[in-house]
Amino acid sequence: MPRARRPAPPLPAAQLLQLIWLASPALPVGGFSYSEVLEAAIESGAVQGEGQVATWLCDQLTLAQARADLAVAARAIAAWRRGDAQRISELNDWIRLTRESSELRQQTEQMGRSMLEWLRQRHGMADDIAALASLAPAPTWPVAWALAAARSGAPVREALLSHAFGWAENMVQAAIKAVPLGQTAGQRILQQLSDAIPTAVDAAIALPESGRQAFTPMLAILSARHETQYSRLFRS
Repeated sequence: MPRARRPAPPLPAAQLLQLIWLASPALPVGGFSYSEVLEAAIESGAVQGEGQVATWLCDQLTLAQARADLAVAARAIAAWRRGDAQRISELNDWIRLTRESSELRQQTEQMGRSMLEWLRQRHGMADDIAALASLAPAPTWPVAWALAAARSGAPVREALLSHAFGWAENMVQAAIKAVPLGQTAGQRILQQLSDAIPTAVDAAIALPESGRQAFTPMLAILSARHETQYSRLFRS
């Protein structure tokens, strides 16, 4: 029989609060201004109503986030903790070079720069923050976020749960505005995403280096269309 997972010890309050803070929509990185192509999917008619939004976002979590950003964040947290600047640079380049449209690349770089500034305001120009600032042409969001998570001292799995929930909450808020949906419908979608997040996080942590990928052609096509969409609320 499979061995049952032993319950993890509770996080110290300081670590838990840091992860809540990092998942908060109040974090000043501008995440609220992006829909990550959801707005274009709604405009095109590919996504209509609560059920299709939930399916779209759960698929995006499993097929995109778990295979790319979450997997990179897991390895970047470990790299930051051991001071491996070369590994950090490689992961940052991978995120930047696998963004399939200018909007998606601009998003990860803008949010990465904003996270850098937030860390600099809190901690000054410590060595690891200086290393983040040195990434050219810009730090990317998963790598910058990973530094904040590494500094929290929280275990990698709990940190990624925070990261994934922050993403999910932002996407649900985008759906509420763009479809539009009511708040109760948004909460039902968030519940479905919350149920799927632990499995996605575990898959991201276990993903071998050769399994990491950024192959989401429909997102890429719709993102390119969004760049010239006539009426829009979001930057991606």
